[in-house]
Amino acid sequence: MRSAALAGWTALLLAGCANIAEQPLHGATSTITTSGELSGELKQGVRVYRGVPYAKPPIGPLRWQAPQPVKWDGVRDASSFGPACLQPVNEDGSPNFGGYAGPVSEDCLTLNIWGPREAQNAPIMLWLFGGGGVVGAGNISTYHGDAFARDGVILVTINYRLGGLGGFAHPSLTAEKSGGPNANYALMDAIAALQWIKDNAVAFGGNPDNITLFGESAGATMTANLVTSPLAKGLFGKAIFESTGSLATPATSLKKAEAIGGKVARDLGLPAATAAQLRAVDAKRFLANRIAGFGLRTIADGVVQPTSIMDAYKAGVQNDVVLMIGTNSDEGRLEGTQKVAALAEKKGTVFQYFFDYVPDALKNEHPNGSPHAGELPFVFDTLDSYALLPDRSVSQADRKVARLTHACWVAFAKAAPGTTALDCGGLFHWPARTTANGHAVARLSLTPSLIPASDLKSPPNGAPPGKTSRP
Repeated sequence: MRSAALAGWTALLLAGCANIAEQPLHGATSTITTSGELSGELKQGVRVYRGVPYAKPPIGPLRWQAPQPVKWDGVRDASSFGPACLQPVNEDGSPNFGGYAGPVSEDCLTLNIWGPREAQNAPIMLWLFGGGGVVGAGNISTYHGDAFARDGVILVTINYRLGGLGGFAHPSLTAEKSGGPNANYALMDAIAALQWIKDNAVAFGGNPDNITLFGESAGATMTANLVTSPLAKGLFGKAIFESTGSLATPATSLKKAEAIGGKVARDLGLPAATAAQLRAVDAKRFLANRIAGFGLRTIADGVVQPTSIMDAYKAGVQNDVVLMIGTNSDEGRLEGTQKVAALAEKKGTVFQYFFDYVPDALKNEHPNGSPHAGELPFVFDTLDSYALLPDRSVSQADRKVARLTHACWVAFAKAAPGTTALDCGGLFHWPARTTANGHAVARLSLTPSLIPASDLKSPPNGAPPGKTSRP
């Protein structure tokens, strides 16, 4: 009887294994979301959905409004990326200074999802790209999520409104808000995307209670704003700030933002502009105005963002999230990073890093340390598509550091509540900052190590700061 039962279980196990083996690694994939049904692509065991709307197009009467829920009928094709949000692009088709080349549109609120084929309760990471809040897109090849999906993480990238379409105030627009969310439209976009992902996590095999929000440069500033925004509370439990130099920058008061918006309107020939008149201005003409083209990043409207990032941390009123925070070794941006890391440590768990590696092919250009954005292809493990590498020349040392760095971000995404140390794929043990360990910082390099936060210096060798360095 026992041998017969064992034989039966063995047959079932083998059948199950055969069934898994027979499932295709390539082809189509579909799922049903709260907005409608999607048809995506299955490629090398990774499910990919591209150009998925997470809100209605912010055009016409919805320009300078909070994102509105979107629905569609039938099956929506999600095999192609959507256009980036309006931004300056090069006429010759080369990437702009945000790394983007391709179509742009005011109708741009889409997201992209990479996930494991058989994901179940997988951690989710939502990425906010950098680019000064003026350029960039979620579909740039450096940000593709194949490696995260390979390692059991669902990676989501989004587009959000840029320039003055993403951060703008005017008395006429404020008047119609009746005290509701105002001015910070890029932040509202990110909140809407977070809510959409949380609502649809299970449909993609994800865990709605394990979402990490992360971003670099302007995207990191957005992430920090959302960690300190009451409207984002509960939408994510972990956050990563990569290389933001704006943590100590005061928020712009709503009154001042309205005055700046009034000047833009006057420059456009609308000295007493109504909301309807402002929305009737061609979007490209609006962004051609120098002030409007840049827009504003952090506006203290009292609802989306009540105060500045630093003031929120000083008061200890930031949302309760586990934090990873860091900079690159030759980009500056240490002062605000160090202050926020120390303040956040008083309330919760903080992992701080110092990325100190330059690809072999770029060492002559950056001899003193990693420049701004230098960590990105290592975080995403996308060195083979990294446009800044001459002839895509990737050394074995480069790949080793990519495996390490990517493994640390994966470990953070997978970390359970209460985790105080990360196992970076067996390559490095990274403890959270504590008084006992000298507020340890992970120096991520070919030979990773732990160093006290007080020893950080940019660049480490004392040379003059590089061209991408900022205070």
